[in-house]
Amino acid sequence: MSHKPVLLDEWTEEQVANLDTANTIAGHRLHQSPLFTDEGLIETLAKHPEAALGVNTMGDDPCHSEEWREGVTDGHDAATLLEAVKNGRLWLNLRRVMDHHPEYNELIHSLYDELETIVPGLHTFNRTANLLISSPTALVYYHLDCPVNILWHVRGTKRVWVYPINRGIVCDESREAVLCGEAPEELDYSPKLDELADVYDLEPGQLITWPQHTPHRVVNTSGLNVSISTEHMTHQACRLNNVYLANRHFRRMFGGGFRSTELNGFAPAAKELALRVARRIPGLAPPPNQGFNYPKTFAIDPSAPDGVRLFDDSEQTSGPSDDTTTTVIAPLPANASIDSPTGVV
Repeated sequence: MSHKPVLLDEWTEEQVANLDTANTIAGHRLHQSPLFTDEGLIETLAKHPEAALGVNTMGDDPCHSEEWREGVTDGHDAATLLEAVKNGRLWLNLRRVMDHHPEYNELIHSLYDELETIVPGLHTFNRTANLLISSPTALVYYHLDCPVNILWHVRGTKRVWVYPINRGIVCDESREAVLCGEAPEELDYSPKLDELADVYDLEPGQLITWPQHTPHRVVNTSGLNVSISTEHMTHQACRLNNVYLANRHFRRMFGGGFRSTELNGFAPAAKELALRVARRIPGLAPPPNQGFNYPKTFAIDPSAPDGVRLFDDSEQTSGPSDDTTTTVIAPLPANASIDSPTGVV
């Protein structure tokens, strides 16, 4: 017996067919939830662990991803933080909201359960979600995500550039380095790439998704922006990541080939199995993925320009957060969690 979705809004047959295989815009009803009012956001911020809160600022030129900075709240309460985001140039990433807030755990699982109801053959695991709260002028630089990503937009407006994954604009070595945690998700960007991009203006009540590893960038265009970024894996998505990881690991061990990114057939399955076996053998296992850590270089200061007070050298720190890595070697239990190193889309 089928159930009418209550959180997804009037999906067409084309949208259903394109999920995970093409750029897709579709409707949802999350923006109707009181969770995303100012009061709801303040309550969630107040309860969210500091160690699981990403605090970021950035420049205004998409060519300068090195201006993406990690910071700290400096002890400000939730209401002050939200006001600073409204008036500044800030990006708050409440990582793993499903782990820390039961209401979000229920909401995100309900979204995915509905997706699996309407999309034939879809089976998702490692479901996770980040709550993104960002300033009206904030941006996210050109980058890729390793899991399958869906951006559910709730408040404000933003413009999204999505670049074709099949045009070779991201080399395999770059994907491998991001998967291994040896490089940040930000990629080398040139404005000429925009000639290849599909551009979408996202309104509240819309989601956007694209094929796994697709490079993209985002610029907020008005208002306080609030979105949920969900990430999940499928068996095919696991295979894709594992093939890239296996290529890198075995090429470093044995040299030569290990360049094919074919996903179907005996060879990719054998490559994936060999990687899993290697992980369990001392001396053959690849080094553990530590994720890419950004140094903390500023504190939120509502009285400062853009709400940002930069640290001097003595104040900077570079310790790891509680973020986990995007690397998935084998399917994990459905209650397992993975996040992107930056948690942004």
